[in-house]
Amino acid sequence: MVDVLTSAVIHRPRADVAAYAADPDNAPEWYVNIRSATWRTPKPLAVGSEVDFAARFLGRDLAYTYRVEEFVPGERLVMATAQGPFPMRTTYTWADDGAGGTLMTLRNAGQPSGFASVAAPFMASTMRRANVKDLARLKGILERRARA
Repeated sequence: MVDVLTSAVIHRPRADVAAYAADPDNAPEWYVNIRSATWRTPKPLAVGSEVDFAARFLGRDLAYTYRVEEFVPGERLVMATAQGPFPMRTTYTWADDGAGGTLMTLRNAGQPSGFASVAAPFMASTMRRANVKDLARLKGILERRARA
């Protein structure tokens, strides 16, 4: 089992952080490993929406489709792979930090099978490092925009 939880405080209002982070079109800008996002279903994002992602992780090119399972704008987004290398569920949550900013939490959980299950501990640590970088990138993008 892989279960990685990371979070960051972003000094921007929750509505701004959530709107940007929940838009798959923005994913290649703030996710280190995501190369592209292509909508399979019509916009806007809603329960049942599907998005194809192309990524590079652990030196491999990956293609997978996320399907939105739950979406409460400004609060929570849950997506799960509809297909791909191993089942994965990604959850974003957003909460006010009490100082006008947003606490964003990113959780990736999945059950790799076959060879991937042997590499699960390594995958988890690599994923955690990537998620920390992703949230730092998101924070930088949104906080720079606020100053511009």
